[in-house]
This record gives sequence, structure tokens and C-alpha cells, in this order.
Amino acid sequence: MEEERSADADFRTKARQWLAEHAPLHELPAADRLDDAEVVVRGRAWQAELARSGYAGIASPAAIGGRGGTMLEAIVFGEEEARYRLPKGPYVGIGLAMALPVIEKHGSPEQIERFVGPTLCGELTWCQLFSEPAAGSDLAALRTRAVRDGDAWIVNGQKVWSSWAHHADWGILVARTDPALPKHKGLTFFVVDMKTPGIDIRPIRQMSGLSDFNETFLTDVRIPDRDRVGAVGEGWACAMTTLTGERINQSGESGDEGIEGLIRYAAATPRGAGSALDSAAVRLALASAYAEEQAEKHYQSRLRAMVSLGENPGAAGAIVKLAYTRRLQITAGLSLELRGPAGLAAEPSDLATRKLQDDYIWSAALRIAGGADEVLRNQLAERMLGMPGDIRADRDVPFDQL
Repeated sequence: MEEERSADADFRTKARQWLAEHAPLHELPAADRLDDAEVVVRGRAWQAELARSGYAGIASPAAIGGRGGTMLEAIVFGEEEARYRLPKGPYVGIGLAMALPVIEKHGSPEQIERFVGPTLCGELTWCQLFSEPAAGSDLAALRTRAVRDGDAWIVNGQKVWSSWAHHADWGILVARTDPALPKHKGLTFFVVDMKTPGIDIRPIRQMSGLSDFNETFLTDVRIPDRDRVGAVGEGWACAMTTLTGERINQSGESGDEGIEGLIRYAAATPRGAGSALDSAAVRLALASAYAEEQAEKHYQSRLRAMVSLGENPGAAGAIVKLAYTRRLQITAGLSLELRGPAGLAAEPSDLATRKLQDDYIWSAALRIAGGADEVLRNQLAERMLGMPGDIRADRDVPFDQL
């Protein structure tokens, strides 16, 4: 055990030294709002830098392009990497946390060779084509159809909330291939080149003024059968692999330095004769947020360790997502409150406060995206606590009869 701790400490030291030398060259500006195309370029460059030095896919096998390290090493590196303002958004994260796990687990050797290495090197970016206007929290209700046509599939349908699809090279797609089966059983999983004819990506303007999300329309899109992941009808299992990776890797900070940075800000913010930190209410709010942040990080590490041992966390992954999104909304709101009236109506030049306003707006969306709070609580109640499940009248009904 002592050797393991020593090895982990050595790895952290080496990672910290490497990041100190390389990360500052790739950091995003502290406050400037960059064009999203520029952010993607920077994200690709940082991922390529990681790959060149063996820090991309730390826990992935070396035989498929990873480092061949341990999950604990991946966690340690992630902790050190989070100290910098690096381009690590969905434009990179969807590929690493969602596309690669499903390809590695359910994909063919040829798919692993085609996609894993280039994704780890930042050559390929990905988007997720899951949600639909009538299939959000109830993903199995999706209506996008894929019909076999020789050695290909013809896909028609509509996807929504496709984050960064307008800058993605490839997408992970779930479509219905057998409507005569119950809704969870007639699904198949594909990867799709986003430049394929028939794909129409339309940005959605958000209340923040940004357009991270998109509607994606698929009209007679032809997907080769070699781009089917897993067996026909195995789409739900593949989707669950993807969503488990999404929820376990759901993490982030409120501001650039997490709760510790917010505590320092409160200490430096004048309030009466002292600072905002002199307020008992502020101290209590910050202490609660800090405790939640630490508990969330440790629990997330525990789940990642389970995955590294081949265990399936199942519904337990929902806890991380629930905890993170709730804390982010509370702490983003607290950050704005500490700024007083400027938190509501920031000057155009106050880019730091404007970013916090974006964070607060985004925090509300996150409580729906990736599994709504209510759905995740149902999963925890039924699958972990053994409570009676909701009545699901459509469980065994063929989808085309619903």
C-alpha cells in the first residue's frame, strides 16, 4: 500500500511539473468571450499536446492509443489539470467521456482503430445525437428511424439539444430500427460523419446570447453498416454505457477556482466596515458549498475507481450529476449575490460578472440536460433504495402501438 501511495505521489509530481510547463500556453483568457470556433481550435490543440506527452486517455489501454495507466492516475491528472483555465468543454469532452467508452466497450476492432487514437489526439470532435422533441428524459421514446438498405441504413428524424454539433466531426446516434418491439428493445446505435449529405444543423439561440445547442435534422441520411456500434437492437445498452460515462464525468467549478476562489473573493469584497466574509450567512453558505464540493469530488473518484475495476456503477452515477448541478446553481447564484446590483446588470466591460451570469443561466439548463433531476431521483429511489417503481403502462407494448 505504501508503494502505491508513493507511486501516486510521484505521478502527481510529474503531472504537476508537466502542466506547469505546458498548460499556461493553452489557457483561455480569464474573462474575454472567444468565438466558439476559436475555442474548438484551442481545445483540439490542447488535446494534441496531451497526446504527444502521453497524458491523453490515461486509463485507456496502450494498445488502442491510451497511456495504459490506472484510473487513479487519470483522476490525479484531472485534479491537477483543473487548476488551469483550459479548453476542456463539450467539444472535446463528448468524445472522451461518451463516444470513446461506448466504442471501446461495444465497438468492433476496426472501429476502435478508426476512432480512438484520432479522438485522443484531438483530430476528431464529437456530438451526441440522442434527445428529440418527444424524447428528452424518456429517451426510449425517440422516433428517429433507421431502415436497412443493403449494406447501409437510411436515417430520418430530428434531434435536439445537440451540443456543439456545428463544430463536430462525428456524432453518436441512437435510432429506432424495429418499431414492432417495445420502445427500449427496438433501438440501434451508430456513429455518423456529420458531413454526410442530409444532415442539417440549426443553432438554437439561448437566453445568454450564445448558441451552444442545436437542432439536427436528418433526411435520408445514409450510414454504412460498418458505422453501427454493437448489434442491431443493442442501442439501449450502448446508450446506457454512454450516459454512465457522461454522469460519472459530470464535474466542474463555480468560477475558475471553485469554492476556494469564491471564499477569497468574499474576503476581498467590502461589506460595511469589513468584508462579505464577516457575514455569518455568507460564511455558512460558503462552508456548505465547500463541503458539498469536496464530497462530490470524492464520490466521483470512488465511482471512477469502480469503473476501472470493471464494475458498473449503474444508478449510482446519478448522484454525481444531481450533486454537481445543484451545487453549481446555488454557488453561481451566490457569486452573483456577492456582487450586489452589478450581479444583475453588469457593465459591458465587466466580463467576469457576465461570465458568472452565463454560468448561472447554464446551471439551470444542466438540471435538465443529461437526465432531469426528477428522473434521476426516480432511478435512485427504485434501483438503489428498492422503493416501488412508477407504473409504466408502455413497458411491454410495441412502440408502433403506443
